Amino acid sequence: MKRSTLALAITAAALSQAASADFLGDSKATLDMRNLYFNEDVRDRDIPSTQEWGQGFILNYQSGFTEGTVGLGIDAIGLLGVRLDGGGRSGKAGIDRNPGALFPLDSDGSAVSDYSKAGVTAKARLSKTELRLGTLQPKLPVVTFNDGRLLPQLFEGGQIVSNEIEGLTLTAGQLEHAKGRSSTDSRGLSIAGSNNATTGQFVNTFYFAGGDYKVTNDLTAQYYFGNLEDFYKQHFLGLIHNYALGGGNLKTDLRYFYSTSDGKNSSESGRAEGYRSNGYWTVGDSKRGEVDNRTWSALFTYSHSGHELSAGYQQVSGDSAFPYLNAGDGATSYLITDRQIGRGGKFLSAGERTWLAGYAYDFGKLGISGLKASVMYLSGDNVDSAQGERNEWERDLRLDYVLQEGSLKGLGFSLRNASLRGNVGADVDENRLYVTYSLPLL
Repeated sequence: MKRSTLALAITAAALSQAASADFLGDSKATLDMRNLYFNEDVRDRDIPSTQEWGQGFILNYQSGFTEGTVGLGIDAIGLLGVRLDGGGRSGKAGIDRNPGALFPLDSDGSAVSDYSKAGVTAKARLSKTELRLGTLQPKLPVVTFNDGRLLPQLFEGGQIVSNEIEGLTLTAGQLEHAKGRSSTDSRGLSIAGSNNATTGQFVNTFYFAGGDYKVTNDLTAQYYFGNLEDFYKQHFLGLIHNYALGGGNLKTDLRYFYSTSDGKNSSESGRAEGYRSNGYWTVGDSKRGEVDNRTWSALFTYSHSGHELSAGYQQVSGDSAFPYLNAGDGATSYLITDRQIGRGGKFLSAGERTWLAGYAYDFGKLGISGLKASVMYLSGDNVDSAQGERNEWERDLRLDYVLQEGSLKGLGFSLRNASLRGNVGADVDENRLYVTYSLPLL
């Protein structure tokens, strides 16, 4: 039975039992509203800045489960983006603003006035194990959905999560398509180096499996495996530890990825068809475009009395860049260097070494509840290229405030400013202003 047919069958069964008190009584629905102004200025390129302003609506419905040994349920999500200001026309000479960051483009290169997408997820629960079929938003080391703009990215597939053994969470599944954050179409899956819309290659099979084990209350060990058919296989090992120190808490986050080629990416003929990775190879190298990557990182964060200091290091080894699901329309990698600006490559190029340091403060300790500020600096070097070693740096500033009382309690404001410089990609200055509010409906 195909996955879509099975999902429909579970949905129909759940609807037929919708009178169950657990199904209805445990249902939840929220309307999340996100207003976003986005401004991106590519400093070293002769192109207009990107400026867009939009209002996003995200309706989430989660049912409870029907009674019985096997409980059935339904989740649904509906998303609508409304353009408030979409700039001019993409690529048009003489304009000072470009669209394309928040909204799909119309046939004439201008941003559409609105766009929408939706998804339904059928779910079944047996004991402490849950099966989900349909729309998914995974947050795992080998696949993480992107939520960096007006509306989030959606994946389509199936997933099973089991908590039968105390302290151990096991997860496995398969993804087939994705709807980008600024798109309404379901697309195949790919990686950087192959995700060009006209000459790239896309597939419809990504397997993932793994687990988190709570060794102690303060130590969690992780292992995950991901396989994008005809592109790469990836193993992940992680350790997260919390340690009480000097009246505060020291968190240690260790990550290691080992990625190799799979299927067509393993052969010269397959790579010639477009199943390629970004990276650096010498001229004539028969391995050009083949996934070959080891990436490890360590991030230490110390929190005390509202203060938070962080420092970390990441090393990318091998001939290829770090591979992760990226269809070319906005993606997130599970790296400590995946920060605000995406144009520079997220500090994951072949050979790249990155140091980062950050500071954050919660003004609640001074009596201003809901106000937080942070700064992060990243410096990457040793990037392999035909022009010799290259480098880049990024600086991110962020100020957040959430109203703590009154009729608009929960209304949030987030101002984010970032700059990227170097010779790996373009020099970019970026500003974002978010205004958010969540309205409970059920």
